[in-house]
Amino acid sequence: MRKSPILWFLIIDAIVLLIAAVAIPLWARQTYGPPSPRLGALQTLNYSVRLLWYDGLLTMPRDPHARPRSFRVEAGEPVASVAARLEQDGLIYSAAAFRDYLIYTGLDTSLQAGEFELSPAQSMLDIARALQDATPQQVVFYVLPGWRMEEIAASLPTSGLNATPEQFLAEARRTGYKGSETSEGYLFPDRYILPRETTARLLVNTLLKNFALHLTPDIEAGFEAQGLNLHQAVTLASLVEREAVVDDEKELIASVFLNRLAAGMKLDSDPTVQYALGRAGDWWPNPLSLADLQVDSPFNTYRYPGLPPAPIANPSLTSLRAVAYPAQSPYYYFRAACDNSGRHVFAQTYEEHLQNACP
Repeated sequence: MRKSPILWFLIIDAIVLLIAAVAIPLWARQTYGPPSPRLGALQTLNYSVRLLWYDGLLTMPRDPHARPRSFRVEAGEPVASVAARLEQDGLIYSAAAFRDYLIYTGLDTSLQAGEFELSPAQSMLDIARALQDATPQQVVFYVLPGWRMEEIAASLPTSGLNATPEQFLAEARRTGYKGSETSEGYLFPDRYILPRETTARLLVNTLLKNFALHLTPDIEAGFEAQGLNLHQAVTLASLVEREAVVDDEKELIASVFLNRLAAGMKLDSDPTVQYALGRAGDWWPNPLSLADLQVDSPFNTYRYPGLPPAPIANPSLTSLRAVAYPAQSPYYYFRAACDNSGRHVFAQTYEEHLQNACP
């Protein structure tokens, strides 16, 4: 008895579907890797068809010439939200294709929260893999105003940069700025975004270049108007940085030091003694004893007149500007106010200065 054409058609259809059910997942596996073991047979077939339907979209960068940009994944953020934002930010062609690939491979369960450097020059497959590792390729590194070079070095082990404290100090001590013996004073305080693999030499040079960028002609002209060369001005600015707690007193503190220099008086600055006595773990010892004030160091401005031989810290832009454009004041003395505000009281005479002492 002959089978009807309809039956033959159904048999052939079933064979084709069976072949497709086997061939399509194999094809997807060869192209996009093995499917997640979490997917059942029908789900695997479903996502295999979807990925093959996208053709080369997943492997094609959106913009081969684009530069990297920052992209943040929040903790607990749904995959659909991440995919949608990637498309909105112009990093991928299709949020749907990206999401389907993540589900197919199982990478949807291992997206990491954090800050990533991603680029439209990456394919969607590359971006999916990049989001599995939240270890940043760039590091935010801070140099705080008033830090001495040893404090910058001490911050390196927890910074994420590969440079070691020993490497940094070696570079900072042998690299000067326009005739200075070391980099102290010229390692500009700022927020830096640096590659993790930044070397100690590159780090020192980056900080020095940033100093040069902020040393504007008007600041240099201000230094000259005060009768100071660059090294003297930066040295004085480092004292102002360490003495001042609030920025709006810096011009007044600078004026006191300049008045004392003009009168031939010693500067009597505690931070210069702290710098001379500072050791690892206690770079700015406080309080100082009377014996401390007599330490025999060229940096001790209680013993030696004039400026210290070099900066004692790395001053901020506000301290540099305070030296370039100090207040015009009659003061020769200042001391900490007694209200723990961080502010100072200023005096013209030593007798007045003594009267300003805290009870």
